[in-house]
Amino acid sequence: MKLLSAEKQLFRAAQSAPYLEREEERQLALRWKNSQDSAARDKIAHAHMRLVIAMASKFRGFGLPLSDLIQEGYIGLLEAAARFEPEREVRFSTYAGWWIRASMQDYILRNWSIVRGGTSSSQKALFFNLRRLRAKLAQGDKRLTDQAIHQEIAVALGVSLSDVQVMDARLSANDTSLQAPVSNDDQKTERLDMLASDDILPDELVTQVIDGERWHDWLQSALHELNERECRIIRLRRLSEDGATLEELGAEFGISKERVRQIETRAMEKLKAALLAKTPERIEA
Repeated sequence: MKLLSAEKQLFRAAQSAPYLEREEERQLALRWKNSQDSAARDKIAHAHMRLVIAMASKFRGFGLPLSDLIQEGYIGLLEAAARFEPEREVRFSTYAGWWIRASMQDYILRNWSIVRGGTSSSQKALFFNLRRLRAKLAQGDKRLTDQAIHQEIAVALGVSLSDVQVMDARLSANDTSLQAPVSNDDQKTERLDMLASDDILPDELVTQVIDGERWHDWLQSALHELNERECRIIRLRRLSEDGATLEELGAEFGISKERVRQIETRAMEKLKAALLAKTPERIEA
């Protein structure tokens, strides 16, 4: 694969960057930590671009552009430089490796497939190690079945057998567009056309409309059995979107909220009796 000129320049710049001695690295880290000297932080990061490129090359098998992997790795490198604590006496390359790898892995999980994979630590381990372990087991004993290989991988990574089987299926298959034709012979019918609709069936929709209108008529008729105050309380308490409080209605009618509750209870009993008189089998059900 031919590298673009920008990538070539990046590689050359990384290769020409001087290595940092332990003490120089420590002093640069202290300048950043104590004085927020961004030049010191950038110098540490620039000196370790070789590490980013080397790690990005290991992830090229996932089919993503190398330049994008390097860019994501550089973000992780800067994060590591910002968090590095020189007093721990650990070389920066050792500390930065985790951040670079994590940044690249997150990018791969976000972009490798339109179907988002799991992001837990066990799912990440499964995603990035399944192919390697599968190839190793198959090479060691060619008589192993897929089931046996999946079982070995599940034990090795501490995940369930079903997780291994699902991930293996995802890694083995390509994403398919919903706009793709169902067959070569039928270019007009797309996969999207074959998906089951969540909408209710036409006959069910008609039934709902008819029943809704019937219930509305029954309710309006039953409301005529209430006096003016009972009707207003029921409409505001039970039939409005927000639902008035007992306190609000008590203030409107100049009565206590307990009295409002009593009127509401009596009105509901009258409504039920009126509706039962029209449709006893439906109300009781």
